[in-house]
Amino acid sequence: MSRLCLIEDDPIMGESLVERFRLEGLETAWHRNAEAAELDLRHHDFAVVICDIRLPGLSGDELFERLHRSGITLPPFIFVTGYGDLERAVDLLKTGAADYITKPFEIDQLLNRVRRLIVGPGIVEKGRSALGVSPPMDHIQALVERVAPLDTTVLITGETGTGKEVVARLLHELSGRGDFVPVNCAALIESLAESELFGHERGAFTGAHQTHAGLFERASGGTLFLDEVGDMPAPLQAKLLRVLQERAVVRVGGRQLVPVDTRIVLATHQNLDDLVATGRFREDLFYRINVVQLRVPALRERPKDIPWLAHCFLKDCARREGGPPLQLSAEAEQALIEHDWPGNVRELRHTLERACIFCDGPRLRRADIFPSIPVDSTRSELEPTLETYLAGCERRYIERALEVNAGRIVQTAERLGISRKSLWERMRRFGLKRSGSDEE
Repeated sequence: MSRLCLIEDDPIMGESLVERFRLEGLETAWHRNAEAAELDLRHHDFAVVICDIRLPGLSGDELFERLHRSGITLPPFIFVTGYGDLERAVDLLKTGAADYITKPFEIDQLLNRVRRLIVGPGIVEKGRSALGVSPPMDHIQALVERVAPLDTTVLITGETGTGKEVVARLLHELSGRGDFVPVNCAALIESLAESELFGHERGAFTGAHQTHAGLFERASGGTLFLDEVGDMPAPLQAKLLRVLQERAVVRVGGRQLVPVDTRIVLATHQNLDDLVATGRFREDLFYRINVVQLRVPALRERPKDIPWLAHCFLKDCARREGGPPLQLSAEAEQALIEHDWPGNVRELRHTLERACIFCDGPRLRRADIFPSIPVDSTRSELEPTLETYLAGCERRYIERALEVNAGRIVQTAERLGISRKSLWERMRRFGLKRSGSDEE
């Protein structure tokens, strides 16, 4: 059973957390002050520490810094903070803290972070993962959880079809704000775009029979998602910059500033640096929106997500059709992993939806998914050869061990019961790369 160290002086919150952790099978040592927790941390092992920053006497951040300076090996620290301590929490991340969570929070949200730290990066229960199961997407989800409570402008980049809007919606859901209002900047009609975004006053132009609130106003209290911002016309870029600076809009035909409490999240598949260099995107606007940038990697950069996404899409298809989800044959799954996916997640979804329509059995074969790719007719496609199956099992087992040990070769080799040299040879053979640690 994993042991947690909880440092919380609020009796109501402390009792609630201890009881919930117990129900989740997590043994918890609860301390009401940092001094008592320090003795426990110096003499006992814990999987994760959940520590409030503001404590009577020695504060949580002072405790962390004292233990850090002493040179002992610390478990991951998750700091509990109020909005007034956010800057301090961010500073603690830079000095080695694992994460922070802002009050008020849902206990499930804290539990997800605790589980991630206990089991290691990238190994999150499928039912609890929102973006994927690969280390890159696990990293993005952790970043989203960190910035969600803030009002910081976020820029999401990545190729077409990688799931930028999915990331934006998760960011919004975790923020606790009101409505999510998506806008495709590439689809805006330039002559109507200003009125659509910023609104207009009655009589501002022919046909303006009444005052109209724009999307910025309608998203006030929520999140405005500006997709394909790289396609925004230059005049609108100037007005967007002004809104970001003043947190207010001026309607077409009006003079009065209308305050808006709107979280701005933007996305683009284009390279904004190149657009700035060629004069197609305002440099000052780019600096203004590039506060926090989240790059969503292409599907070919995260092959581990492909089977996970495929099963999610097959479940969606089954839910719509009212039947059991189709299963993937071993060769079909391997074919999905090996495909280049130039259209990324969107292409994967459409490919599987088409395959579900034409499949006439309970299991998808490679020919159902990629009918134009020839299949070796000398053997059944339902099962791989023994050699292929065992190699796949070995590859997945080594990959999981590397993730659990944060890419550390010595610890991974010991866990697998093989030498470092043997591990390196297998990694080269399977095309596995080490991630996380530079330690040999």
